[in-house]
Amino acid sequence: MNKLSRKTVYKNRWMQVHEDAVRFPDGSEGIYGLVDKPDFALIIPRHDDGRFQLVEQYRYPVGGRYWEFPQGSWEGVQNADLEQVALGELEEETGFKATSLTKLGHLFEAYGFSNQGFDIFLAEGLTPGEVNRENAEQDMATAAFTRAEITDLIRSGGIKDAPTVAALGLLSMSE
Repeated sequence: MNKLSRKTVYKNRWMQVHEDAVRFPDGSEGIYGLVDKPDFALIIPRHDDGRFQLVEQYRYPVGGRYWEFPQGSWEGVQNADLEQVALGELEEETGFKATSLTKLGHLFEAYGFSNQGFDIFLAEGLTPGEVNRENAEQDMATAAFTRAEITDLIRSGGIKDAPTVAALGLLSMSE
């Protein structure tokens, strides 16, 4: 598939939406919509006792509160170092600092319509501190869960975040 032209149809500080005119391998032409977002870091905070620290917040697009691993990006920083983003987001959302950070991999969140990817980091050697959440995260909660409790949350619908589920799978494969 070849891009013939691009028109940006929407833009804000978090994303751009493009409409690309494309040519398919058979020569026919069409339109492809693309959401352009910066990559983000997802952090799997594992306590010394094996429990995992999750956050719960209201997700406006789906109108519900769900548990997930801490994650985020620094929209105002071009090409931000995702390891630094991971450490910053962990502390911002949970209050914990990590002495060890291991990159487990890189995945795409929804590559059928977006180029956004995410690096997954295992954070260990956690020490408590103060949360420093953004205004939009003021209703966020945080708590520690066993792996069995996380599995139950996934099965019951308390976790619906695909990157969280994928990150847990990647962690399981690396152990």
